[in-house]
Amino acid sequence: MGHVLIIGRTQTLADALTADAALKGHHIHHCSGAAAAIQWLRGQPAQVVLTDPETEIGEDLAVARELSSIRPGIRTIVLAPAATSHDVIAAIRAHVFACFTAPFELPEVIDMVRAALSATDWRDGIEVVSGLPHWLTLRVSCHLLTAERLVAFMSELQTAVPDEQRDLLIAAFRELLLNAMEHGAGFDPDKVIEVTAAKTARAIVYHFRDPGNGFDPDDLGHAAASPTPDDVVISALRRAEKGLRPGGFGMLIARQVADELVYNERRNEVLLIKHLT
Repeated sequence: MGHVLIIGRTQTLADALTADAALKGHHIHHCSGAAAAIQWLRGQPAQVVLTDPETEIGEDLAVARELSSIRPGIRTIVLAPAATSHDVIAAIRAHVFACFTAPFELPEVIDMVRAALSATDWRDGIEVVSGLPHWLTLRVSCHLLTAERLVAFMSELQTAVPDEQRDLLIAAFRELLLNAMEHGAGFDPDKVIEVTAAKTARAIVYHFRDPGNGFDPDDLGHAAASPTPDDVVISALRRAEKGLRPGGFGMLIARQVADELVYNERRNEVLLIKHLT
């Protein structure tokens, strides 16, 4: 079983992790500060570390680098009171496992801890190609865990968008990302897709490019045409026949959220454009 180390003055998060049924058998440890955590890790291992939620992200990343030098392969989940776009991009470059800013949704943090404990070969799953706040391009390995990590990072990048709009936008991002990984790369972790998040004065733009051969828009019987119960059931049956994961709502969600959805000729690239009001 694994060891999770939590840094910070409060016991709330440690208590929540200890009480989580899925983490029973794992050892949850608590240190009051970074210096104590570094000393603790010199003497015994931990697979996952959560940084102090009261310290700035720059300090957290410095701590993450120190912890990685002591325990290579450790998964650091950064908790911070706030983060700019520059901070989030720096966290991705630093290969932290995930990043969350206040106010924290405990279930999301706990889910990420569970994922981190079971993660293997995750460190190079997200590579920064262009790291500007208005133009972030990433090369992403086609693995479900990598997708969930990237969704968490992208959610932190869109904190200026109102919560309800952001949740819908990130849901559409997630579905298009998973579609690219599943249909364009067969969830082969040795394959990569390219993801760009761009922001202008008037729009947020997501671009996905996968290594597949694209798709025929007339052959989408496995995708849900509408959220009605009949269409959901039909979609589920057709996906099961094709051996696909449960879902099929990516196109539906993306069409409902996006102001524009534009494909290239091969249909292995797509632009999702959301106008800012």
